[in-house]
Amino acid sequence: MAIAVEVRELTKAFGAFTAVDRISFSVDQGEVFGFLGSNGAGKSTAIRMLCGLLRPTSGEARVLGLDVAREPEAVKRAIGYMSQRFSLYEDLTVRQNLRFFGGVYGLRGATQADREGWAIEMAGLAGKEDLLTGELPGGWKQRLALACAVMHRPRVVFLDEPTGGVDPISRRRFWRLIDSMAADGVTVFVTTHYLDEAEHCGRIALMHAGRLSALGTVGQLKEVFAGRAVLEVAAPRVTEALDALGECDWVLETSVFGTRLHVVVRDAAEGTRLVEQKLRERGNTPQRVARIVPSLEDVFIHHVEREGGLG
Repeated sequence: MAIAVEVRELTKAFGAFTAVDRISFSVDQGEVFGFLGSNGAGKSTAIRMLCGLLRPTSGEARVLGLDVAREPEAVKRAIGYMSQRFSLYEDLTVRQNLRFFGGVYGLRGATQADREGWAIEMAGLAGKEDLLTGELPGGWKQRLALACAVMHRPRVVFLDEPTGGVDPISRRRFWRLIDSMAADGVTVFVTTHYLDEAEHCGRIALMHAGRLSALGTVGQLKEVFAGRAVLEVAAPRVTEALDALGECDWVLETSVFGTRLHVVVRDAAEGTRLVEQKLRERGNTPQRVARIVPSLEDVFIHHVEREGGLG
């Protein structure tokens, strides 16, 4: 399969601070590739380098065979890019925004008109063409921003935190658009900190503190728990339970998930017995201890804690 994006030892430093630290990976044509990490992990800096918007300090990256450092303008023309802030003109109508961005991409005449119609239908904005963009709900703005980014039908699209600040229904609809583009052979590179969204991706790169912590399919990433069991523990006093279980050498990992703990042990049955016994001894008898299927959030926390935690 053809490679759409290839990255080797890509690094970006701002003075003494290294925002992106020697990351390497490749993305296949037609793949939905997720860049997952907490705020400040380096995701947006990396995507800006790949879009030709920020010059790397060192390393190499190619998008559709174009060198992002030597050919940034060619990269910008070849890709679609949707930034976190959507970059729409709020005092223009839906159609006027599409016309403006089509002009930026060099579309003219019948081609421009044809692409406008296609973009409006793709984004589900038929009948909304003459509404002012500033008056649109967040989910509509989001879809309009995507339509503007792909007016020229690029083969690679970069989406930087595209669903931030919109409701769950709008997020779901947006991901249907992403899946549709991928089905047409478009490579979609998306950064997100929503772990449920990352499940839509063919492969995921986990970013933490500027470094690539892990890379693979959801199934491959969850293999870190092979030969282990993840227990969900509900106890009256969660913080005390966390401290108590953290003292035990048979506990491999602990983390807080809302009002519950996730505890990693080697054996589910023995681990359940020991958890219940330990917490009863502390006067903090658990209401529930049950084995669960590890989530992508469990995987992410595992890698973050292994590298020194969020702090």
